[in-house]
Amino acid sequence: MEVLIRPIALGDVGQASLVVRGGSLTPELENEEKVDAYWHAVEETRRRRGDVLVAQVAGEVVGVCQVLVFPHFQHTGGWCCELESVHVRSDLRGRGIGAKLLAAAEALARREGCYRMQLTSRNVRLDAHRFYEAHGFQLTSQGFKKGL
Repeated sequence: MEVLIRPIALGDVGQASLVVRGGSLTPELENEEKVDAYWHAVEETRRRRGDVLVAQVAGEVVGVCQVLVFPHFQHTGGWCCELESVHVRSDLRGRGIGAKLLAAAEALARREGCYRMQLTSRNVRLDAHRFYEAHGFQLTSQGFKKGL
């Protein structure tokens, strides 16, 4: 299976949002018809030196990963990378697609001079935790969220 990892294009937004919905714990919050809203997020992410990457197999978007880059008020203002919305279509998990997305995200972070790449993963996602640990991430912190 040939997997292409590349920056998202406007025409990918509908499929990418469906991939996110399929892996989300709150799928009702996703709406593939709101292309402009998703695209605005892509443009803002790019304006800030990051990107949204997609995994493509046989012409279909089957994975997505948002790579946020920001100056950290630690490490003397060093650049940091945060991964969000890391999803692979459920029927294709375990085939190396997520690993390729992570590798592309890491390459982007290194290009941008980031000293660290980080992410959060919901407590119930034990398979995801094993996946991240197998790819060099260490459980170092407890995350907290507050809805607004």
